[in-house]
Amino acid sequence: IPGPAGRCRDAAGAADNAMEGGAQQSSLWEPPEQDGAPGERDGGEGLPEVKRSQPLFIHGSSRQPPQEESRASSLPSIPNPFPELCSPSNSPILSSPALGQGPPREGTSHVVKVFGEDGACRSLEASAATTARQLCETLVRRTRALHDHSWALVELHQHLALERCLEDHESVVEVQSSWAPGADSRFVFRKNFAKYELFKSNASLFPEVMVSSCLEANKSMAHSELIQNFLNSGSCPEVQGFLQLREAGRKVWKRFHFSLRRSGLYYSTKGTSKDPRHLQYFADLTESNIYYVTQGKKLYGTPTEFGFCIKPHKVRSGVKGLKLLCSEDEQSRSCWMAAFRLFKYGMQLYRNYQQAQARLSQPPWIGPTPLRSVSDNALVAMDFSGCTGRVIENPNEVLTAALEEAQAWRKKTTHRYSLPTACHSSPLSAAIHRTQPWFHGRISREDTQQLIGRQGLVDGVFLVRESQRNPKGFVLSLCHLQRIKHYLILPSEEEGRLYFTMDDGQTRFADLIQLVEFHQINRGILPCKLRHYCTCVAL
Repeated sequence: IPGPAGRCRDAAGAADNAMEGGAQQSSLWEPPEQDGAPGERDGGEGLPEVKRSQPLFIHGSSRQPPQEESRASSLPSIPNPFPELCSPSNSPILSSPALGQGPPREGTSHVVKVFGEDGACRSLEASAATTARQLCETLVRRTRALHDHSWALVELHQHLALERCLEDHESVVEVQSSWAPGADSRFVFRKNFAKYELFKSNASLFPEVMVSSCLEANKSMAHSELIQNFLNSGSCPEVQGFLQLREAGRKVWKRFHFSLRRSGLYYSTKGTSKDPRHLQYFADLTESNIYYVTQGKKLYGTPTEFGFCIKPHKVRSGVKGLKLLCSEDEQSRSCWMAAFRLFKYGMQLYRNYQQAQARLSQPPWIGPTPLRSVSDNALVAMDFSGCTGRVIENPNEVLTAALEEAQAWRKKTTHRYSLPTACHSSPLSAAIHRTQPWFHGRISREDTQQLIGRQGLVDGVFLVRESQRNPKGFVLSLCHLQRIKHYLILPSEEEGRLYFTMDDGQTRFADLIQLVEFHQINRGILPCKLRHYCTCVAL
């Protein structure tokens, strides 16, 4: 076939023959002349049409000839001397943190680092199905802490000043895999007394002014009854109120009226109007996590200290994409946070609370063995007057035994007060409170408020510390109505007897332990009883 196209077809056919017929046919093939040589085609009349090369698609799976397959199958398999370079899960190169952490895989173990409030760290091995509650129970056993449902695992993003308490059913490995590579994020093991407070004091947590629309729709029901019905059904009441919203990309805050409905979170562009034309959809709470903002004024310029943040799952790092909000007081912020949790988790949150209560009612030999406290209401009346002891079951007899024991205790106390002065001023009696978990030594007032705030602004949360102004005095810091109050404890000596008082000597206590145990049973001059003590465990 004359012409360059014919020569191209001849060359292709010769190449096919060379591959199929072997070396004998390939020796008969001559390479074609170059297309660019002028004067050698068609009598040298002009330049021929240039045929440009076309891209060739290469298939990923090539089929070997049958002879090659049989030869390859007959050869012995050669072991791989570097298996770690071919396995992405074990390779230090392919699984580098710079490439991201990816979703957790079932059946594999992961290393989870947990920090204490003192900065100490402990590494634990967990599977992809390990929940936050299971990890907390493991840490409680290892630290020999008092077992209750107030221990929590907190997700902390220090570079963003955001933190939230993980729910009991959340997967720890899944949360850790959502962190950005190299971000300053960690888990913190600490107390959180406000975790299930919405199921205990729900009426005070949801003020009437913030659920007024629900009360108008159910006028025949009381406020507390209405909220309890919502909680029992695992649904969230419609919450509304004013919040400060930060504009995207700017440190400008504007005040809007927000409404949390069944379809999501909205804000009104015209006052408190609920007209659909004025309602603007704000965030999808089912695909987001809600965080407390710990340093709002410093990092984001919040108008108040009661900021919180809606962080979508797709936002891995950086401030871009965060929806920053700020309430006017702590009660308003607590109401919004509780409503967001109910909206997202629903009945699962109530099941977590029921399971936590059931674990507390288990006998010690079924659940983990905790260290019992002297103040626990787990003591029974016993009668040791006979040869063997017996449990007193008659309530009247129990009361009589308690009065006799109290009278005997008073006699012992009077005898102790009648001892010489040197015994009262012994180092042991003066420092016995240092062994108690509620005593925090020389801690400042600011650190005290931060510690109580982190462990939950619940009525009755307290700690005892040394006074910074009075070198011989102590301070009882107590939370009541989401505010922290401080009460000065002064030592005094009268007729050689050392005692402690908070009311100028009207009520006297032999030591700080007696003072704390008295106010755990009686309110005294305090606005409420001492219920939960702040404690920090060493990991």
